[in-house]
Amino acid sequence: MSKDNKSAAIAAAATDAPVSNFLRAIIDNDQAAGTYQREGMPGVITRFPPEPNGYLHIGHAKSICLNFGLARDYAGRCHLRFDDTNPEKEDQEYVDSIMDSVKWLGFDWQQPVSNGGGNHLYFASDYFDKFYAIAEYLIEAGHAYVDSQSAEDMAANRGDFSKPGVNSPFRDRAPAESLDLFRRMKAGEFKDGEHIVRAKIDMASPNMNMRDPAIYRIRHAHHHRTGDAWCIYPMYDYAHPLEDAIENISHSICTLEFQDHRPFYEWIIEHAAQGGFVNRPVPRQYEFARLNLTYVVTSKRKLRKLVEDNIVSGWDDPRMPTIVGIRRRGYTPESIQAFCERIGVTRSDGWIDYSTLEGCLREDLDPKAPRATAVLRPLKLIIDNFPEGENIQCTAPVHPHHPERGNREFTIGKELWIEQEDFMEEPVKGYFRLFPGNKVRLRYGYVVECTGCDKDENGKVIAVHCNYFADSKSGTEGSANYKVKGNIHWVNAADALEAEVRLYDRLFTDANPDAGGKDFMTLLNPSSLETIRAFVEPGVANVTPDTRLQFERHGYFVADRVDSVIGKPVFNRITTLKDSFGK
Repeated sequence: MSKDNKSAAIAAAATDAPVSNFLRAIIDNDQAAGTYQREGMPGVITRFPPEPNGYLHIGHAKSICLNFGLARDYAGRCHLRFDDTNPEKEDQEYVDSIMDSVKWLGFDWQQPVSNGGGNHLYFASDYFDKFYAIAEYLIEAGHAYVDSQSAEDMAANRGDFSKPGVNSPFRDRAPAESLDLFRRMKAGEFKDGEHIVRAKIDMASPNMNMRDPAIYRIRHAHHHRTGDAWCIYPMYDYAHPLEDAIENISHSICTLEFQDHRPFYEWIIEHAAQGGFVNRPVPRQYEFARLNLTYVVTSKRKLRKLVEDNIVSGWDDPRMPTIVGIRRRGYTPESIQAFCERIGVTRSDGWIDYSTLEGCLREDLDPKAPRATAVLRPLKLIIDNFPEGENIQCTAPVHPHHPERGNREFTIGKELWIEQEDFMEEPVKGYFRLFPGNKVRLRYGYVVECTGCDKDENGKVIAVHCNYFADSKSGTEGSANYKVKGNIHWVNAADALEAEVRLYDRLFTDANPDAGGKDFMTLLNPSSLETIRAFVEPGVANVTPDTRLQFERHGYFVADRVDSVIGKPVFNRITTLKDSFGK
């Protein structure tokens, strides 16, 4: 499928009767009122504004789907914008990864000509000159000042939720003096932390974010885009609203932790508009509940610890909730979009069970994934009366519900591999698979009757023996004469392909591993990864990396996008056929 067709398919899957929510109601009202009717611009302009200081995770996927999805549904546009105002923690590696993740999810910041066209990729660093000019204006107008307190004094004088802050002794500096200091800060005359620029608002405000928040600090640090051109950098809470306003964003959508930041968001945009730096109507900020997913941690600090302590193999380890991780695990962009649509958008925090995400994945993969046979824990089955050296052709559908996709072919011979659990010398009640004297059907093959088993010196079963009925082959007339209750999977030992299979499960045993003061490192699931050598049907040898299959009976698997090669595949279990965690 081409890239354009893939994106169209993802969009179609996600836009089937989009579910209404409070954000759509707000946009509908704005559309009806013509709030953002601006010449040459759509009425809905959103943005996804990541900081390029790490890898995106599943929580970011919700924001991506929401912002790009709303823009798509309202014939608007969504900007991808990097808030690169903290050069000490940012890197081009993260920029590249974020862009790749957004495109993989099925979205694009490059608008088609039919929707006005344009490449809507932006960086906060694009506006450093304008941020600086606005800061000078605020200082000259008496709305900001240069504070020369130490960091310790500034923190002490800020107060707390029960005590108002204390005005800085430098708060009433003459604008001309503050402006001179600010320009000297820009010229590199001072050390990091020696001065800082603060907005002059209200040190007694009950909202701590309004107690003269910092808007510029000194950082002698190399920036990944602007190099050493700047040694002062804007604070995130100052830059972010200005970016929205400069880009004519209509609806600035963020998570609930930014709710208390909204008054400053509105303050800074309003003052910039008064100074003629941004256009009206100005953006409005709206908050929604972030994604809280069970059995997952999304803290960058905690994810970094998992990587640095070698608990996982890297940021793209298939157990990680990073987008690069879930992509390598085998999740599809369509399933992520369906999941984000299903969980909805609310103002109230809540927890989504991980099984909801897996359910969306199964629904997406079931009609798509071709079937194959794999034996994960092999046990030799010897058909004693099968012709020596003969291998007989068998067929099975590529997909049981799509006959138009044709059949796959493989052979059956004297020695097969079956699952260890498909033989029981002394069967329990209700066991219908192989045991001495019982008949089963070898799926897509013959009916066989178990005659016994071989054991090693420790009493472990190492081979099972049976006889087959030559007139019982699946698809032939005689097969209807055999009525058996058991039906087991197998591969021919003569041509089966040995492959590495990685059985992944949830990384934590606790549904809320970082809640309530828990030490998440003590809640790791020791069974989150098991690597085994399995046997798969020979046709699987030619699968390309990222190919998804259903190994019948076992679940959905993907050829690892990093380690798998044609002829020597490595498979990751994406998910089981049904939720079995903890059972």
